[in-house]
Amino acid sequence: MSVLESRIISTPRLDTHLWLAGAPAKPAILLLHGNVSSAAFFDRVQAALGERYFVIAPDLRGYGRSEAKPVDATRGVRDFSDDLAALLASPELGLATDAKVHVVAWSAGGNVAMQLAIDHGARVASLTLINPGSPYGFGGTKGLDGTPCYDDFAGSGAGGVNPTLVELLAAKDTSADQPVSPRNVMNTFYWKPPFKPDPETEERYLAGMLEIAIGEGNYPGDALPSANWPNVAPGVAGMNNALSPKYLNQSEIVQLRDKPPILWVRGADDQIVSDRSMFDFGVLGELGAVPGWPGAEVFPAQPMVAQTRAVFDRYAAAGGAYTEVVVADAGHGPHIEKYDEFMAALTRFLAK
Repeated sequence: MSVLESRIISTPRLDTHLWLAGAPAKPAILLLHGNVSSAAFFDRVQAALGERYFVIAPDLRGYGRSEAKPVDATRGVRDFSDDLAALLASPELGLATDAKVHVVAWSAGGNVAMQLAIDHGARVASLTLINPGSPYGFGGTKGLDGTPCYDDFAGSGAGGVNPTLVELLAAKDTSADQPVSPRNVMNTFYWKPPFKPDPETEERYLAGMLEIAIGEGNYPGDALPSANWPNVAPGVAGMNNALSPKYLNQSEIVQLRDKPPILWVRGADDQIVSDRSMFDFGVLGELGAVPGWPGAEVFPAQPMVAQTRAVFDRYAAAGGAYTEVVVADAGHGPHIEKYDEFMAALTRFLAK
């Protein structure tokens, strides 16, 4: 296992904290974490890959120890992908100016990775997407083509985040006293119970969750009132609005001239990104957890996995290639829950 080196690299866009493993002369891998997490969640994967690759694991804007500049959600996740493009071009990092990187990305990091391929494709050799968000964003859409449930995209964005979780994240709460404490959210939804990391790793991952910038400019962002159920619509700033389908539509990846090969890895029992996500208003309304649900014709559960597969099928039909690997008995974090199985799939893919 390689030793991880902590660095901060400054670009005109951002002061980015990152972990490095391996030597710059080796082929490069970029690891991208998801929402309410940090690069710490890739520590074991990075240490193993560092034996053969130059592995770069940054904390995204507003996460971990990176600078917390506000996120312009009206650009979708382009603030993040542009930050990464600037990082890859930094002389401090030591990559050749024409070097391509293999991108391995988890959850919302998968959306950032797809945007990097769309806007900065010359830097992307391949995409490994672990339980990525739908190319049509999170919440407020229906059908395989991402049709919005309402014109104002109500039911997506920052208004969908539990305010108690936000308060506890801001308070750096490490308890297990409330159902939505950061620790309980991680152990209930990031993996499939009863899986839990060993105690030392659990504390390290929890610390990574709590290194998050809270506010309207970062997590979760601002929310607007709506006349449409569930009466909240996306604002214009912060991560969760950046993931709203009002601003995010990555189906254009199908039109890329140079299409990087895609490995899509997902836990079979994911509760966060699924066709029946427990964080989706369509599911919560159907279950009666959010009163006033207008019914499945108006606001069904967003078919996140099916939407992703539909876009990837079009990607393949247009000359690209993707492989779907479903990891049994795993939730949202198969690279942690089923480390050996994940690494075997990733190694096979990279070897091609």
